[in-house]
Amino acid sequence: MNLKTSKKLTVVTVVYWILLSYIVAALIWWFIALEKQNSNITNVRLLELVKDDPQYFEKVTQIETAKKRKTAQYIGEGVTFLALILVGAVFVFRATRRQLLLSQQQQNFMMAVTHELKTPIAITRLNLETLQKRKLEEEKQQKLIANTLQEANRLNMLCNNILLAAQLEAGAYATNKEEINFSDLVEGCIDDFRNRFPQRTVAENITEGLYLNGEQLLLQMLVNNLLENAMKYSPKESLIKIGLRSEGKKLELIVTDEGIGIAEEEKRKIFDKFYRVGNENTRSAKGTGLGLYLCSRIVKSHNGYISVTDNQPQGSNFVVTLEQV
Repeated sequence: MNLKTSKKLTVVTVVYWILLSYIVAALIWWFIALEKQNSNITNVRLLELVKDDPQYFEKVTQIETAKKRKTAQYIGEGVTFLALILVGAVFVFRATRRQLLLSQQQQNFMMAVTHELKTPIAITRLNLETLQKRKLEEEKQQKLIANTLQEANRLNMLCNNILLAAQLEAGAYATNKEEINFSDLVEGCIDDFRNRFPQRTVAENITEGLYLNGEQLLLQMLVNNLLENAMKYSPKESLIKIGLRSEGKKLELIVTDEGIGIAEEEKRKIFDKFYRVGNENTRSAKGTGLGLYLCSRIVKSHNGYISVTDNQPQGSNFVVTLEQV
């Protein structure tokens, strides 16, 4: 959270407490005024009674009973109004706070997307200009072309993530599930990852012949996003592990990295839209905050479950549980 958002939240909190205190004070004043009026009316009615009246004490009892009934009515109405006001105030405060935080996350997302888009575009342009202006050896040409294709794939994946997030949010994505060899799909994603990032070491332990009913494109994005997340938040020389196994009628996909890990208080937040671990102003890892959010939505659309645990001695384990055919 940056300084500007923090100031806005402080202002909202101060205004909230001032208004709430004023409302509570007004309710208390309202109760005191009505109770005082009730007592005055009771005293007037008592003074109007004639002590020699045979029904004097009975009328006094009736007047006192009416006073107590009015007092109980005022208390009941006051408590009801106070409860409604407090519930409404809490709802408005939380909604305002959530909106401010979401606005900040969206702003950070736009900045991140701009950077993520500009980087591959700039690299692609530089590579193409180099190929156009200079006569390079075949090996160097192929290296530049491979690098350009890698950046194009990165750009394509980013666009797919943004488009899919918008479609899922609007409920406009039409799934077309079919029986899929999930083992082959995961191995294909691993091969693609190795081709795109040959400098990274990936160890796989994939059980062959595991099938499920699902959407192939979504499941590919799930595996790719988990692998890229592991790459972003772990050292370049560290090992990334990916495993797929059968547990009864369930499939377990496990992606393990040796990065800095995730704090306990952030583990439930990392699957929120636009959320990214760490401070917005100081983090160095690239990303838009959509990868894990999409993973969560994809797993949910396949009636599965995704969780994160600590890897030992450091890092994180992302575990996806899906139904096996």
